[in-house]
Amino acid sequence: MSGLENVKILFFIKRTKLLKNGEAPIFVRITINKERTEFAAKKSLKPKYWSDAQQKAKNTAPEAEEINEALNRTKKRLLSIIDYLSYEEEPVTPRLVQERFLGKKEQRRTILKIFEEHNENAKKLVGIDFAPGTVERYETSYKHTRDFIHWRYKREDLALDDLNQQFVKDYELYFKTVRKCSHNSTTKYLKNFKKIVRIALANGWMKKDPFATIKFKLQQIDAVYLTAEELEAMRKKKLHIDRIDQIRDVFLFCCYTGLAFADVKGLKAENLETDKDGFLWIHKKRQKSHQMSTIFVIDAARRLLEKYKGKPELQDKGLLLPVLSNQKMNSYLKEIADLCGINKKITTHTARHTFATTVALENDMPLEVVSKTLGHSNIKMTQRYARTTENLIKKNMQKIADMY
Repeated sequence: MSGLENVKILFFIKRTKLLKNGEAPIFVRITINKERTEFAAKKSLKPKYWSDAQQKAKNTAPEAEEINEALNRTKKRLLSIIDYLSYEEEPVTPRLVQERFLGKKEQRRTILKIFEEHNENAKKLVGIDFAPGTVERYETSYKHTRDFIHWRYKREDLALDDLNQQFVKDYELYFKTVRKCSHNSTTKYLKNFKKIVRIALANGWMKKDPFATIKFKLQQIDAVYLTAEELEAMRKKKLHIDRIDQIRDVFLFCCYTGLAFADVKGLKAENLETDKDGFLWIHKKRQKSHQMSTIFVIDAARRLLEKYKGKPELQDKGLLLPVLSNQKMNSYLKEIADLCGINKKITTHTARHTFATTVALENDMPLEVVSKTLGHSNIKMTQRYARTTENLIKKNMQKIADMY
């Protein structure tokens, strides 16, 4: 018997699918760790001559000895294949055992191959259906999936047949223990991977959804934003290194406008418009959601645009501000926070939260206006960005302080 546990090989006939001569085909079913496959054993007999209990032909059946001997040889060979795969430390699945037994390898679709095809198509649709940042996240998710398969299964890729609920659970554990990812980061990566599974299911390449009983729920976290005092401290801080000064300026511009990193990086003159009253506006579709942001440019933001107007390195690219990569920006922002005495872990995204909370809501800007400025499709999304601060509570409660 095989050294593996949970291995079952049984023979049965299909009484509802009789051949023209009235005989029932004999099938073999392989079950390994609750996964199974079945195929024809290339033998048949009249249903009355088959013993379900003994899984073989009755002694009274014509050619009973020949049929039963053939079934015994089949079982022994299947067990031998299972033992060999186990010994070679290859994945032992019913489909692989079947392929080895039949002497032919089916064209099986694999996890990473489908992932690669998805990402290649996504790259072609950048600016149409996908934002560059989204494609980058799928590329990162692909690399994590590849590394997990190599770590867990010691293989370069896996067939879709090997993708089950245990794979998903092990993948989640891998993120949280080996990769040291937070719950929310883990959830986002698994959601990316789930899209690949949905593609396989929609095309009929998989029969069972490994995510069927798995529900994703992000943990609520308090977003980091700067207070009015911290924002002013950063604005007034004298920075003597041009690169750091530029990064501070870009960050402040995002605090004053609510622009996300990807959108400020691609900000061009064509996105600016001066109305008949001389006020400056930014009209720009968000790269992430394609929702239009309508932004009134306050004087503080206008001055930053003027500061970098005419810079040759920006003019050549048609850009308005000197924006580095997100990674470099975040690295420098940590240094800037320390220099300004701000004890918070700030990133480029902190600016967007700062605009929604400190710049907008604390200055009595209606939530609907904040939502339109941020380019959100609904108020609920805006509520996740804007925080009800003590200053906001105090300002509103003072209105009724003398009423009672």
